[in-house]
Amino acid sequence: MADAAAKSDVQRANDRFYDAVRTGHFARLDALWSRERPVSVKHPGWPLQRGRDDVMASWAEIFVAGNAPDVWPLEEIIIMSDRTALVYCTEVLGNASISATNVFVWEDGDWRLTQHITMTANE
Repeated sequence: MADAAAKSDVQRANDRFYDAVRTGHFARLDALWSRERPVSVKHPGWPLQRGRDDVMASWAEIFVAGNAPDVWPLEEIIIMSDRTALVYCTEVLGNASISATNVFVWEDGDWRLTQHITMTANE
């Protein structure tokens, strides 16, 4: 599956992720995360969140606070195997740029997130 079409599918999944984050659309974001594999998220300045309940609670906290970030991925690099894809990118949020890694797995006929890690220069 690691061909041009598969990379394009991963790119679309990554785009759906950032679109759901920017719009604060919790249901769409929730649908993108794996239900079968362990998941984790590291938001800038937050401790690592592990487990689907904690990961989704962290997103809910961000969205409920009215802080859906206007974040855009740039310089995306996709590395993949048959059932796993890594997307390395720079996230641009206002005047700030941070490094991010998104890990996707092939699950139920689509690419699902298992990890979203962002790191600032100070972390």
